[in-house]
Amino acid sequence: MTTTHHMPDLFALSEIRGPVLRSGDAGYAEEVTGFNLAALHTPDVVVVAAGTADVVTALRWASATGTPVAVQATGHGANFPIDHGLLISTARMTDVRVDPERRTATIAAGAKWRDVLAATAPHGLAPLTGTSTDAGAVGYTVGGGLPVLGRTYGYATDLVRSFQVVTPDGTLRETDPDHEPELFWALRGGKGNVGVVTSLVTELVPLRTVLGGGIYYPGEHAEAVLTAWADWTRTVPEQMCSAFGVLRLPPIPQLPEPLRGRFWARVAVTWTGELAEGEDLLTPVRSAAPVSVDWAREMPYTDVDSIYMEPQDPLPGRESCSLLRELTPDAIRAFLGKVGPAVPDCPLLVAQLRHMGGALSRPARTQDAICSRDAAHFLEAVAVIAAPPDAEAVERATASLHTAMAPYGTGRTMVNIHGTPGDATDRARAWTPEVHDRLRRAKQTYDPSHLLRFGHTV
Repeated sequence: MTTTHHMPDLFALSEIRGPVLRSGDAGYAEEVTGFNLAALHTPDVVVVAAGTADVVTALRWASATGTPVAVQATGHGANFPIDHGLLISTARMTDVRVDPERRTATIAAGAKWRDVLAATAPHGLAPLTGTSTDAGAVGYTVGGGLPVLGRTYGYATDLVRSFQVVTPDGTLRETDPDHEPELFWALRGGKGNVGVVTSLVTELVPLRTVLGGGIYYPGEHAEAVLTAWADWTRTVPEQMCSAFGVLRLPPIPQLPEPLRGRFWARVAVTWTGELAEGEDLLTPVRSAAPVSVDWAREMPYTDVDSIYMEPQDPLPGRESCSLLRELTPDAIRAFLGKVGPAVPDCPLLVAQLRHMGGALSRPARTQDAICSRDAAHFLEAVAVIAAPPDAEAVERATASLHTAMAPYGTGRTMVNIHGTPGDATDRARAWTPEVHDRLRRAKQTYDPSHLLRFGHTV
């Protein structure tokens, strides 16, 4: 791999409008640092793209010099440190254009979901955001994107109409179901394997308000709440999207006073139907155990961050996931046996089960690379790693949880929340064997030199 000492001439990058930085330059550290501080990047060169033309120039240079390439917008998905090579930062490319008549948004590579919400909300429209609007919209979507409203509307990538993408040879391409359909397929769930997306066009949904929020119970009631929630999810309509989690929250001022420093069981809900019907539907959940804090309420969708209350400040994190085909009483016992109240030293900040099904289980209008449509639930574990000993404990707890849940799983993960990608076999778990083979063929077509080799690649 290219090193700093043998870095090819950078003169070809001189036409780039944004900053071009090397280690030691002013601003280098800030540009390479993403949201996940556990992945410390040390690229040889950083191109801070001012627009699509800069991405084209950077990739043409990389292709000519054989320099491996990574791309980063916000760094929420930075689970893999970038060592040497070229890092293209799209963080400055934040333009969002809304067509309210067609109900679409054109979203540039570095825009966060909160940028998109700010542009769409005045029109009574909403995108399919994830649990944090601080995340980058494009990176989230090319990994499939599991929305807060997924059971109602499907995956974020289901609504994508087209991509503008630069392939590793430096060619700017427009792709949709009718133009380079294999490229369009690979960009919808295949993550960053075939090119650098500079913008996408997505459909929006007509939505101003939802019934949403977290219902919190003392952690010792986790079994009663989880059992009731699991039964409840078997009957609720598709407009009800929810998750059960156990949270071990630190005593930090960023958290609201009622929650900080305590162990909780939580049901997070988002309902898109009639308010009164949603309130009635929540009765079994609210009566499952004594409720300490109930923040489920009618809210503008722009307040979606308050439902899951994910951290908004950068931190060193470890995330992982697996897909479950069933949530039986045995599966509930296995889950709580690893993260429940009987495990007080569990180092995981959050262990959460999201209800899948509904629109998430139906095929997309145009075939894609998403391989989680057969899952009944999505298991996610998140930890903050403050010191090296924490990392070892987190790895043990994470592995133990996923091993315990494996008998109830599909054997697969989702690429966006897979966590640190391991060997080829581990990375392949994000897709079925058939889809993985097809992705490899697409990779050979569009990136035969494997320049896009950082992160979760095939």
